[in-house]
Amino acid sequence: MKDLKVEKIKSLKGEIAVPADKSISHRSVIFASIANGKSIIRNFLMAEDPLSTIQAMRALGIKIEERKSNTSKESYELTIYGNGLRGLKEPFEVINCGNSGTTIRLISGLLAGNPFFSVLTGDHSLKQRPMARVINPLKEMGAHILARMNDRFPPIAIKGGALKAIKYAIPIASAQVKSCLMLAALYAQGVSEITEPFKSRDHSERLLITMGADIKVNDLTIQIKGLDDKLSSLNPIEVTVPSDFSSAAFFIIGGIIVPNSELILKDVGINPTRTGLLTVLNDIGANVTLENIKLISGEPVADIICKSTDNLKAFEINKNLMPSLIDEFPILCVLASQAEGISHIRGAEELRVKESDRIKAMVTELRKMGVEIEEYPDGVSIKGKVPLKGAELESYKDHRIAMSLTIAGLIAEGTTYIKDFNCVDISFPNFYNLIKCLIH
Repeated sequence: MKDLKVEKIKSLKGEIAVPADKSISHRSVIFASIANGKSIIRNFLMAEDPLSTIQAMRALGIKIEERKSNTSKESYELTIYGNGLRGLKEPFEVINCGNSGTTIRLISGLLAGNPFFSVLTGDHSLKQRPMARVINPLKEMGAHILARMNDRFPPIAIKGGALKAIKYAIPIASAQVKSCLMLAALYAQGVSEITEPFKSRDHSERLLITMGADIKVNDLTIQIKGLDDKLSSLNPIEVTVPSDFSSAAFFIIGGIIVPNSELILKDVGINPTRTGLLTVLNDIGANVTLENIKLISGEPVADIICKSTDNLKAFEINKNLMPSLIDEFPILCVLASQAEGISHIRGAEELRVKESDRIKAMVTELRKMGVEIEEYPDGVSIKGKVPLKGAELESYKDHRIAMSLTIAGLIAEGTTYIKDFNCVDISFPNFYNLIKCLIH
């Protein structure tokens, strides 16, 4: 489906499971590939971005088997035969990371410590995303790296080898940069220390500690001891990936702003480094509750119940909260349009260099729908509550923009058209089919 036509609906009702967590899916494949033995990854996200990671690890000599789960037609299970920390092979071809920033950044850290030559590239969008944030600290560790435009953009050529430990303060809270450096630190001599300005998602720390890595977390600082010859690899893992909170966010907001709605979202990851949206929703009086809270493979999960809520209040988000809801910025803009007063979303300058410039994209498209929105270098202010009107909208080939505008279209008068809607395949191939199942 290249373009999507969306009409206003009366309600959303039902119980669904959204796709598996994209961040954990990426990391589980990469980490299991350098473990010593067979790992099992259940409920893996079979979307374009994680598939790029699978193909990258296969290019590095890792055997990965995939099959549909016995318990669910929609669920996939991977078996990964890890070759140990030093068991990767030099790739024969350039590794294509597709649209996936997570793939190219994390694997850059992995390859920096391996004694062979490799080249990473991606699609048109990925070739415009900044890589100096990982290249510069990897060079400090002793990696030999060249990249386009003075080592700032892909393609990236890496001649890996011996690395030294690093003490590094990440300028911008980024789980991708942090995870890249953690992977490189496993290959480095000594203890590396990585500090971030605000807490970013911690899936890498949780997984690597489970696998036996010597990692200590002290507030915003992580210490990683390099794996020496006596401990030459990580332990294999069995992981069940929870449902992705960032994918659930579209349905959470839909359940709140579409009249007469009630949704139950099953087994959604509620890692506290990911759920700043829940804090915002609680503050503005949204009817959202958590039930059946439990741990699955070391990650907290819950069923999320969301119901239509009148009289939503405007909200403010600053740079302290932004790392825990960075992926939710586009759908938060839609929410703000339906909240009474002026909402301010700031501290989001990182969104200028995602799959699209998400700040400019949401400003441009919501204005077409009648929203009074002001753009800042690091965010927006939005005046609500306003009735949305249908319009012809651009997705910018950005999955989160496309899905956010779809939710907006469900409450807009008239017809909404969203161009290049097939970009949602990056993270949520079944997105609109799930919506259709819930329309009443």
